[in-house]
Amino acid sequence: MSEGVIIPIDEAFAAKAHITKQRYEELYRRSIQDPEGFWAEQAARLEWMKPWSRVKDASFEPPVHIRWFEGGKLNVAANCIDRHLAARGDQAAIIWEGDEPEESKRITYRDLHRQVCMLANVLKANGVKRGDRVTIYMPMIPEAAYAMLACARIGAVHSVVFGGFSPEALKGRIHDCRSHFVITADEGVRGGKKIPLKANVDDAVARLEREHDAADIKKVLVVKRTGGAIDWKPGRDLWYHEEMAKASPECAPEAMDAEDPLFVLYTSGSTGNPKGLMHTSGGYLLYAAMTHECIFDYRPGDVYWCTADVGWVTGHSYLVYGPLANGATTLMFEGVPNYPDFSRFWQVVDKHKVNILYTAPTAIRSLMREGEEWVRKTSRKSLRLLASVGEPINPEAWLWYYNVVGEKRCPITDTWWQTETGGILIAPLAGAMPLKPGSATRPFFGVQPKVVGANGEVLEGAAEGYLCIADSWPGQARTVYGDHKRFEETYFSQVKGAYFSGDGCRRDADGDYWITGRVDDVLKISGHRIGTAEVESALVGHSGVSEAAVVGFPHPIKGEGIYAYVTLRAGVEPSEEISRELKQWVRKEIGPIATPDLLHFTPALPKTRSGKIMRRILRKIAANDFGELGDTSTLTNPEVVELLAKNRLSL
Repeated sequence: MSEGVIIPIDEAFAAKAHITKQRYEELYRRSIQDPEGFWAEQAARLEWMKPWSRVKDASFEPPVHIRWFEGGKLNVAANCIDRHLAARGDQAAIIWEGDEPEESKRITYRDLHRQVCMLANVLKANGVKRGDRVTIYMPMIPEAAYAMLACARIGAVHSVVFGGFSPEALKGRIHDCRSHFVITADEGVRGGKKIPLKANVDDAVARLEREHDAADIKKVLVVKRTGGAIDWKPGRDLWYHEEMAKASPECAPEAMDAEDPLFVLYTSGSTGNPKGLMHTSGGYLLYAAMTHECIFDYRPGDVYWCTADVGWVTGHSYLVYGPLANGATTLMFEGVPNYPDFSRFWQVVDKHKVNILYTAPTAIRSLMREGEEWVRKTSRKSLRLLASVGEPINPEAWLWYYNVVGEKRCPITDTWWQTETGGILIAPLAGAMPLKPGSATRPFFGVQPKVVGANGEVLEGAAEGYLCIADSWPGQARTVYGDHKRFEETYFSQVKGAYFSGDGCRRDADGDYWITGRVDDVLKISGHRIGTAEVESALVGHSGVSEAAVVGFPHPIKGEGIYAYVTLRAGVEPSEEISRELKQWVRKEIGPIATPDLLHFTPALPKTRSGKIMRRILRKIAANDFGELGDTSTLTNPEVVELLAKNRLSL
């Protein structure tokens, strides 16, 4: 493996960086010793309508409560738009790149202000009030960002549901947060294929009416994206363009308390019922803005591209709120990395002169599989910093990203955080610390990681265990919407006085952190804990492997065995020989204890439309449990599930 590789600090990069090694150490020390003084100082990044009465009031002991900048008043949309108008009114706020390469749009801060104010007035004219929940089920078009910001402007709480989710998933999320208003589009477009968004909304609302004896939804506002034929319910359904034509371009921002809710975002729970994580206004925006500037070393004039969908927290914090709070130019991409061909990402970089690229390891690995020629045919000279998000990046993919995409001149920031955390908690600051392929390295300001053993003991020095956070930070979620007990039990009952992340980690002798995967992705093989991410990383380190996903399955002798799903690179065919070679490779890279018991070759892995591998389904198949595979309609390739189940291996 490539774990021993260390990329030293690039002195030329550090000379211009916001945070140097000395500055990091000084600010981190202060943020831990005097958190209230530190965050009060940082809060000056935002424009407040009224100062706060107390910086921090948080306890991770029951009853758990988390409050930051209480009593302070501000408006998130005004901080993201209005305060930039004087100096940056004609600067691009959002560059939109459509699914087809010839489609793109440049939206200035002045344009953004006008569109958001008009949409805010449309919402108000249709009965949406401060505190109401609005469901946004949209493609990756500018109107999705307008909708989020319009809600923030009038104090409504938005709940963005990823446009790849099924009507059943949408129904549950609408019902859980008691939303009465949906913003959607006639259809979405992704990779040249149309997605029936309005039809899905109609289906979800019909299910609500059948199952709950009443329609939660009073209005559905529809953006005309494709002009495709859709059903229409007069009195409930409204055309976006018609409503906007009637709206005033002026709308005063609502003064919101720092602790007023900004959004509810649903994330999968271990019970199968999604959790609606609630984020508030002041602390969340401050943390998103500060991490965006420091971690990506954002500089005025940069073109910044986060490839995430707004349906995920990454799209909230690092496509919309963080960049716009900093007056940045943020790029929004409707398409996929392989359409029309595998060089699309790099063509977009060249077309819009992107300086900072933030994407997922899954995208990197899938592009790596296709070979370097797709990258080499583009320039990418504008790139200055690369970053990854979503799951641990294996060292081999990290090095390909660094050597091939960035041509060894762009540092890589590998970020660890969660929907629950609101912003990045652990990541290298490229001007301040050496880079280790596959390591998230050091905590951000105010973040106190703890490595905790199986019995709840805090481990010092080099150690492996559960990753917990000892104290509050401004960006974290405040509760599970409508179920604070679940919030306490999920995140604060396992380790006394600490936030339990649900992730495993290893801290090396240098004090750098390596994420080993979800705790339920940590296998116990013959009494030894093996991180699935570690085995996956070893497999992908082999030159013949494109992607791998590792899960546990019941083993008659060990208790738990290792079941590895492997996608080979183009030109490499499945065989007994390559199977033996891969098992031997893992033995060599990690040790005999980590050798896969079963190695299942597959042309593809089941993935959500955001690119995440559905390990829950893979675990069920490995365990020969086909009764509860759940909803596979949200996958990009649901047909692969049937193929995997049909070809399941056994001892």
